[in-house]
Amino acid sequence: MSPTGAPGLAACSRPGSAVSGLCENAGVSSENGPEQGGAQDAPPEQLALIRETVRKAKTPRAKPRTWRGAALAKELPVARVLVDKGVLHLDRYFDYAVPEELDADAQPGVRVRVRFGAGRHRVRDGRREGGGLIDGFLVERLAESDYAGPLAALAQVVSPERILDEELLGLVRAVADRYAGSVADVLQLAVPPRNARAEKRASPPPLPAPPVPEPGPWTRYEQGAAFIAALASGGTPRAVWNALPGPRWTDELARAVAATLASGRGALVVLPDGRAVARADAALTALLGEGRHAVLTADAGPEKRYAEWLAVRRGAVRAVIGTRAAMFAPVRDLGLVALWDDGDDSHGEPHAPQPHAREVLLLRAAQDRCAFLLGGWSCTVEAAQLVETGWARPLVAAREQVRAAAPLVRTVGDQDLARDEAARAARLPSLAWQTVRDGLRHGPVLVQVPRRGYVPRMACAACRTPARCRHCSGPLEGQESGSALRCGWCGREEGAWSCPECGAVRLRAQIVGARRTAEELGRAFPAVPVRTSGREHVLDTVSEAPALVVSTPGAEPVAEGGYAAALLLDGWAMLGRPDLRAGEDALRRWLAAAALVRPQSAGGTVVAVAEPTLRPVQALVRWDPAGHALRELAERAELGFPPVSRMAAVVGPAEAVAGFLGAVELPREAEVLGPVPLPVTPPGRPRRVGAPPPGEHWERALVRVPPGRGAALAGALKAAQAARTARGSDPAVWVRIDPPDIG
Repeated sequence: MSPTGAPGLAACSRPGSAVSGLCENAGVSSENGPEQGGAQDAPPEQLALIRETVRKAKTPRAKPRTWRGAALAKELPVARVLVDKGVLHLDRYFDYAVPEELDADAQPGVRVRVRFGAGRHRVRDGRREGGGLIDGFLVERLAESDYAGPLAALAQVVSPERILDEELLGLVRAVADRYAGSVADVLQLAVPPRNARAEKRASPPPLPAPPVPEPGPWTRYEQGAAFIAALASGGTPRAVWNALPGPRWTDELARAVAATLASGRGALVVLPDGRAVARADAALTALLGEGRHAVLTADAGPEKRYAEWLAVRRGAVRAVIGTRAAMFAPVRDLGLVALWDDGDDSHGEPHAPQPHAREVLLLRAAQDRCAFLLGGWSCTVEAAQLVETGWARPLVAAREQVRAAAPLVRTVGDQDLARDEAARAARLPSLAWQTVRDGLRHGPVLVQVPRRGYVPRMACAACRTPARCRHCSGPLEGQESGSALRCGWCGREEGAWSCPECGAVRLRAQIVGARRTAEELGRAFPAVPVRTSGREHVLDTVSEAPALVVSTPGAEPVAEGGYAAALLLDGWAMLGRPDLRAGEDALRRWLAAAALVRPQSAGGTVVAVAEPTLRPVQALVRWDPAGHALRELAERAELGFPPVSRMAAVVGPAEAVAGFLGAVELPREAEVLGPVPLPVTPPGRPRRVGAPPPGEHWERALVRVPPGRGAALAGALKAAQAARTARGSDPAVWVRIDPPDIG
């Protein structure tokens, strides 16, 4: 074995052990034991006889993982392998010799196992030996290697199933370069783990192309029917779709997929969560019938998920819907890539190199020259940039259609609360109480609360100073039972709190949680059932019977026939976050909840408890997410913030960040912001990816480059990180392209 242009590294596992001895002399795998069995328990005389016989044989009688003395393949005896080592300084291909017995199965794209980790001195009978067995993919077969030294042999072809083709490998390489990561890391995200039982089963035969569907609800949009016609005729339209409120978006997505299939091409749809996938699955099945699309989600289990993935890879299924990992699905003759609600956090992959589904699908649209559809009730700044640059066209409805489909939105601001006697003593202002009461006469009412739990945050009732723990300065939270407070960081209870600023002992809730809200609403409306939906238990649907549904953002269940009304509480809590995307994210969550409410013509009403003069609140009232995104984009352009610029975050201990920034050869146009200290992770709190370990003080620096220089920035950061990992002694530094939170 050798890397292309670098010394080889393979060797036999655990020299000197009993199992290793059998591996070297009796042709037995160090992992699997004797291939025929029996030799392991043989007496020493028999083992000596076996060793002597193997030494005298011209060709080995078994299949040792080193293939010592075995003849090589007569044609293309070199295999170029991508090993499953995610470290950046090994992000290249390695050459291995192909034994003659593996010649037929060792085809490009198959999974293999190879020896990795030995030095040049471990050469025997012309074969490099030693090292541990690791997995990999055979990329291509060559007549000769550009490495002059001896090569290790392929240890094993795991399966003759050809998993990795040139198209998928090109996509994986593009994503790795885009995010300054390794190909091996991206491949772990793109290809599900192997399941032997699923692999042995034959996939069903492909079905003929379906007929061209009718535009259906797409006629509600100004260019909707033309978009479907373009897909059906083999065109490649690119659109940013501002969906009308209501439940028909799944039918619209299904018709876009059906039109693409009718043209003889494949389609891929990525959705934020399993609930959205289930709705799209039902819509596709109702429109096309069974067997025309595959569903790729983690909830399916390893065997079913791998079987569905193989059906797509083999060309038996031409349409795919799924969650984040489906963005890499190997769809044949890809004609359409679609993404729903690109602002949802779940579209960002938490594992290295942390790609975003939107950017991966943009790469696929360019690589495969296929149609692109980015849809949602809201509109992100990135989506607005696609329209503003002319890369995509807006797919919107006329204002008359928007007013006919949207509910009535009313607001309650600070001045209204000050004049409202009920709002001073109760959880809800008078307008909200009246809306709930009227809505319950006609159906369920949705109440969106931006925090789960009981009373997540407390403050002094006199001066509004946040209540903090005396031991760790963590936030004090209310509990369901008793009056004692509990620290949200260290868990200690506080029974005798007093304000350190004014000495008062009374507390008030800064943000009331979902359970506390449900409790208060239950007392106010004792004859109405109250249901909650949040992290611990997420409801999928609720009936059309009158009920109060208290939900955290993103967990809102769908009501049969739509909600009669909705309350959006504590709007300032979402708008007041110290984050660049606070306004955009708050509007997206409000629109997602309001879209589940009946139209204004059917009595649907939404009450938002937020200051009506703020831009996101005005966009909600007018139902104008695209206008809000365009204004945000203009401000980002003036300030040089993403997505107008490209940005990367470098996070780690102060000395490590300083050393990294001193060593990296950044593009000439790059601007370094910081470093600045990060909040210390309290002991006992879960650690997020890239966050400092509990108790450690880390810093973060942001590196910004103008448009068109993102590839140069990613390449420079990747090279510097590879040099650090090769040395092995430098402190760890996290590098992330396009960080989601930049403050």
